[in-house]
Amino acid sequence: MRNLIRVDRPLAAPPRLVGGVDVAYADSGEAGGVLAGAIVVLDATTLEVVESAAQVGRAEFPYVPGLLAFRELPTLIRLWDGLRHRPDVVVCDGYGIAHPRRFGLACHFGLVMGIPTFGVGKTAFVGSHAPVGDARGDSADLVFEGDVVGRALRTRAGVKPVYVSPGHLIDLDGACSVTLSLTSGYRLPETTRQADRLSREALRAAVAGDTAVS
Repeated sequence: MRNLIRVDRPLAAPPRLVGGVDVAYADSGEAGGVLAGAIVVLDATTLEVVESAAQVGRAEFPYVPGLLAFRELPTLIRLWDGLRHRPDVVVCDGYGIAHPRRFGLACHFGLVMGIPTFGVGKTAFVGSHAPVGDARGDSADLVFEGDVVGRALRTRAGVKPVYVSPGHLIDLDGACSVTLSLTSGYRLPETTRQADRLSREALRAAVAGDTAVS
């Protein structure tokens, strides 16, 4: 598929800092519902948290399948603008080109920020793949409408694979390599685990009335 905007390419160097973003919801799917976004920045070697931030707000766009980026980006952009430590790569809890429109949240976020970004999903949104071996690091290409749009990647032996897809300024091999470096003890990348926890904590506090909703 020809694309004049989004770019896949190998990383110029191994990342020093890796970011993760996630959004939790407490709304019914309509515009104006409450959501909480989170961003974490980890040291790529130690996986220790260098910086983290969360923000509670209201969705500016209704729920439409395949268009979650329009709900999530405004909050994530505000969080990004407030960071003191900018990651070299960002991992989204979702999809890049493994998407019905070949343009998931990881593509949107990477393009807007101008940084290498990819998605790691718990399930395949689109496409199919051959069986994946049981060993950590085994993989199979995820194919959608005749094109390779991602990879089913085994991050823990005998545990369900995750689904990796490039978003912007990183190729599939690089995205899988970073994913494996972030999953030494768990199925999901540490970036996703940390951002998911932070967004859910912020959402719970907002629902309980402990924090204001803007």
